[in-house]
Amino acid sequence: MMMDWEETGNKLKGEYVSGCVEEISVDWRGRPCKPNKHGGMTSAAFVLGLQAFEMMAIAAVGNNLITYVFNEMHFPLSKAANIVTNFIGTVFLLSLLGGFLSDSYLGSFCTMLIFGFLELTGFILLSVQAHLPQLKPPHCNMGIDGESCLEAKGYKAWIFFMALYLVALGSGCLKPNIISHGADQFKKDDTEQSKKLSTFFNCAYFAFCTGELFALTVLVWVQTHSGMDIGFGVSAAAMALGLISLLSGTLLYRNTPTRGSIFTPIAQVFVAAITKRKQICPSSSEMLHGNQNIEAGRPFAASPKLSSLLHTEKFRFLDKACIKIQDGSRMSESPWRLCSVTQVEQVKILISVIPIFACTIIFNTILAQLQTFSVQQGSAMNKHLTKNFQIPPASLQSIPYIMLIFFVPLYETAFVPIARKFTGRDSGISPLQRVGIGLFIATFSMVSAALVENKRRNSASNSNDEPLSIFWIAPQFLIFGLSEMFTAVGLIEFFYKQSLEGMQSFLTAMTYCSYSFGFYLSSLLVSLVNKITSSNSSSSSGSGTGGWLSENDLNKDRLDLFYWLLAGLSLINFFNYLFWSNWYSYNPSLSTSPTHDDQQDQPFK
Repeated sequence: MMMDWEETGNKLKGEYVSGCVEEISVDWRGRPCKPNKHGGMTSAAFVLGLQAFEMMAIAAVGNNLITYVFNEMHFPLSKAANIVTNFIGTVFLLSLLGGFLSDSYLGSFCTMLIFGFLELTGFILLSVQAHLPQLKPPHCNMGIDGESCLEAKGYKAWIFFMALYLVALGSGCLKPNIISHGADQFKKDDTEQSKKLSTFFNCAYFAFCTGELFALTVLVWVQTHSGMDIGFGVSAAAMALGLISLLSGTLLYRNTPTRGSIFTPIAQVFVAAITKRKQICPSSSEMLHGNQNIEAGRPFAASPKLSSLLHTEKFRFLDKACIKIQDGSRMSESPWRLCSVTQVEQVKILISVIPIFACTIIFNTILAQLQTFSVQQGSAMNKHLTKNFQIPPASLQSIPYIMLIFFVPLYETAFVPIARKFTGRDSGISPLQRVGIGLFIATFSMVSAALVENKRRNSASNSNDEPLSIFWIAPQFLIFGLSEMFTAVGLIEFFYKQSLEGMQSFLTAMTYCSYSFGFYLSSLLVSLVNKITSSNSSSSSGSGTGGWLSENDLNKDRLDLFYWLLAGLSLINFFNYLFWSNWYSYNPSLSTSPTHDDQQDQPFK
């Protein structure tokens, strides 16, 4: 008999609630998968194709978008920077929506298919607007006659923002599902497939970097020399190839049925705890409902098929949700009044990771500057590599990804074995230590940016000096690339190790939200700095009334001071991270082996 999606999902939910998850996967028709036909690296390769092509398409638009917004849509520089950061921030914020829809209603494959076509529609609309003069403001020279340039308004602005946010909606909802759907192609309880799963994650990261590199070199060059309409068209073609790659593997995919929203059990814990807030927590955790911490002296999580969590002492007020009131009524056993220890511990994990997540926001605010103001920095410098060849400023953003392609294998083959001898850990250093190192290094990216911008500005003010070479801003990208290798990968590893079956998509989406909040904070910071510095300068004796970033000319702005501000915030954020990372404690039942000692790990003690 054919097993449909709903029946399979209900079966999976029943096993999940009982504390024992048996891995169930179905094919595209809802029938149980065949081990020799479905899944494996062959089917995962089609997902990797989507990863590479989609990243190629979105990176080509996002990383050079400020040039299009400023030069062709004629928005002021500070507003153009905010448009770009808001767009990128929205992409990552919408990852929560994609993860929710995938887990609750659509499944990862259908979610990717639907929102992939929405993203493709956005790219096509951007290309059409960039090609047709009647859909853009009249052409003018911003450098010579900037006052006469008309900002895009009315239906022209509406078309632009509709296209831009169709791309954001599509890409945002795709991101948390590409990796999860690829990982679903491997059985978690099979030793051989578990090894291949690790290989898949490495391949997925390589596909990500490859897409970024191609976008920041070839596609940005096309945009610069052939026009933004052709560039947007190539992004649309890349997205179409990604969808073709995804569809090509339809018959081979192992699909995981939906399990219901994670938000309902979270809400149940808070409702039950608040309802029983006057109750006193029992002295022994064994008296809590659903506490099945130990089986033959080992955590349940030691078995890949079991999903119980050990009870921890943090946030004890939530344990009240597990207190069973003996009043004989069914109401007392309602899931909104009585929760299991595992359910409560899931909520504790989510609360515990929030400070760690928050400490990476400043890191991504720095990333926002590399994709906006640093590109404009490059535009104001000498871009000639040879007499006849100029380097597109946006292509400098490829430097971190060039580093990542070479440094990640070097990290695994050289650094980890050396660190393992000193720490005794399989991973060399813990994920929290890795994130901390990256946050510390990121500070020096902004220090380098500030020093170079000050030198560039001084050089530009002297008419006898030649413009500074664009290669002067390469160090800030190089330093940030090293920082990202530690922070971004460490954060994903941290969230993955601290998640249970059914929580991976949500916690993965949280890593993307860190990018989102970082870019939103960048927009807020630009506006706030302009407001504060303009009021200060207007009261001073001789420097005009504009803020640090209020002009459309970097030679008049004080971007160097803004970079120094970010460097200071980054250093303060690092010390804030030290506090929270030492406060955090791992749930011991999430250890993958008896010798795993991350739960005792204190990153910088």
